[in-house]
Amino acid sequence: MMHALPVLWQACRVANMHSLILFDLDGTLVDPAGAITGGISSALVSHGFPEPDDDALQAMVGPPLAHSLTALAGVPASRVQEVMATYRAGYVATGMARSRPYPGIARCVEALTDAGAVVAVATQKPEWLAEELLEAQGLRHLFASVHGSPRDEAATVGGKAPIIRAALERHASDALRPVMVGDRRHDVEGAAANGIACIGVGWGFAAPGELEDAGAAAVVHTADDLLEVLRGGL
Repeated sequence: MMHALPVLWQACRVANMHSLILFDLDGTLVDPAGAITGGISSALVSHGFPEPDDDALQAMVGPPLAHSLTALAGVPASRVQEVMATYRAGYVATGMARSRPYPGIARCVEALTDAGAVVAVATQKPEWLAEELLEAQGLRHLFASVHGSPRDEAATVGGKAPIIRAALERHASDALRPVMVGDRRHDVEGAAANGIACIGVGWGFAAPGELEDAGAAAVVHTADDLLEVLRGGL
């Protein structure tokens, strides 16, 4: 039962538990509740671009937005910044408040911390915006640090790998058994580029089989399952 987990973990810290656990944000910790897909669609339409279908919009959650707008929505590079600015303004105004933590995830993170793990966030969302979202959802205090993209998203290169690397370097003394937790293939690939495993969560935005095909060490479907996998050290 979820309410008993923190006590259980505090009472018996498992020897092979991961010491550093990095969480993705959207689709892993927080359900955007349509704020991302709906916001991107509205921004595109307001700038005269066609509204993408649902599959394309779902695929835009996770990768760098600048890349998604060009690759999946056909926005010319010269107009990416204006579309992104419109999207970000709407997200800050209403999107963050619409988002919600996934069921059991806050208690999961609390249990990990109580058991002695260092827990941090590694997201491709701009770092300043990730900080604001976590504060708005009452989650920021649960994490030792937050790592994300620079404010100028168009300048982002390398995908998730450098963000995960920054988190690993920040917590180098705690990274004896690091692991990534995420909902898209970019999380799995970024983790692999840094020589660590990734646990996929099935409640996010991955297409069927995406996480398995990318090489996720495990795919879980509830916060309880995630705790069990992390406790076992894979």
